[in-house]
Amino acid sequence: MNAEWLDDVWFHRAVWITATVILCLQLAQNIVYLVQLAKALPEFLRARSRASRLREWWLLTSEATPPMTLLVPAYNEEATIVESLRSTLTLRYPEYEIIVVNDGSKDKTLDRLIEAFALQPVHRALAGRTAYQPVRGIYACAALPNLLVVDKQNGGKADALNAAIDLATHPYVCAVDADSLLDSDALLRAVRPFVDAPDTTLAVGGTIRVVNGCQVRAGQVLEVRPPKHWLELFQAVEYLRAFLLARMAWTRNQSVTIISGAFGIFRRDVLLELGGYAHGTVGEDMELVVRLHRWAGDTDSPAEVWHVPDPVCWTEVPDSIKVLSRQRTRWQRGLCETLWKHRGMLGRKRYGSAGMYALPSFLLFDVVSPLLELLGLVMVPLCALAGILSVEFFIAYCAVVFGFGLCLSLGAMILAEFSLQHHRRVRDLLWMGVGAIMENFGYRQLNSWWRVQGIWQFLRKKQGWGAMTRKGFTKAA
Repeated sequence: MNAEWLDDVWFHRAVWITATVILCLQLAQNIVYLVQLAKALPEFLRARSRASRLREWWLLTSEATPPMTLLVPAYNEEATIVESLRSTLTLRYPEYEIIVVNDGSKDKTLDRLIEAFALQPVHRALAGRTAYQPVRGIYACAALPNLLVVDKQNGGKADALNAAIDLATHPYVCAVDADSLLDSDALLRAVRPFVDAPDTTLAVGGTIRVVNGCQVRAGQVLEVRPPKHWLELFQAVEYLRAFLLARMAWTRNQSVTIISGAFGIFRRDVLLELGGYAHGTVGEDMELVVRLHRWAGDTDSPAEVWHVPDPVCWTEVPDSIKVLSRQRTRWQRGLCETLWKHRGMLGRKRYGSAGMYALPSFLLFDVVSPLLELLGLVMVPLCALAGILSVEFFIAYCAVVFGFGLCLSLGAMILAEFSLQHHRRVRDLLWMGVGAIMENFGYRQLNSWWRVQGIWQFLRKKQGWGAMTRKGFTKAA
């Protein structure tokens, strides 16, 4: 094999320039993570201060606590829908209604609901204030007057949420995934920013935790346990880092641009003014929050979007590489779609911290960085063949990067225990620590590959969600 090109001066220059860019980007990303860690802690303290002023018992009895409509879109959720809905019906909250939307499921989702809650067909007027596919039927339960089930033609998650928004009767709406469970006090804790500042607060998101491995009964998480299997454990560590570091830091800057579709509260009047959730995207949750920031900037309206750490929503994460890869490539497509659709916000002071910092950060660290990271992995063997790789430097670099990632994950675990106090056994915390170490060897690189795949799918304009297999909470327990 002719390898003269390995000794070419232009190859060496290209390698040096590329390596410098990758190292500088990695350094910038680590600095951003350090800043996030520094900002997350005081935001935790502020959240605890708000919690001490607005305790659950006061919110439960106060007239200041606004009524709420829970929006539950469901597509092929027969394994989890009944358990999830039973959990939702036991929430501690003064006044709320639940609207479940069966979005043309091909399984027995609707049948399970009708059987479990003795549903009967009813008539409800449709205002048509948002766009969604035709409704085939509406069902209610005489014993549960706050429950409404809508059966409609398939149109996607955003379409189902729009149908629920149109039927909602309360001023605030909370989007909840059908494969998730809410802590009994989650709504009371999440509503605090709306009670504190009802005129400026547009949206609030809570913390998403992994239910795999936990003991679940009657829709309630009885005992918190970390997942036993590696793939689910890595995701549990990942969720802690994302929700208890990054989003708390964004809250500090009022630059929260993602509220998870699994658990988020919004002002209904603003959603109606914006036309509800956008069709044609698989990242409808992020797109909506970014559109809220854009609306606030364009109309010079005061706007605050909060992430609150202590209200917890438990979700079942994929337990197979195949299903997880579909989820992560879909997330990346949604991110790219949102950044492209709202590219006019990038670097614009008019849109506050969201336009100046959050969106450029996503572009740099979630779109550009994975491409360069994979390029760096390809360059390592080439540099070794060319004799220009310093083994000592490479080992030291990997040790610093992996060690830094481990510190971030452990920091998130400490903050989680400090604020949520869910893991109480030492061996559970140690097992999560093992996961924080081992995720650096293969899992994080695999995530970069899935992100690159998601970028390619976006460029090819791929649509659709892909099948998401669920085991159900009783099996996850």
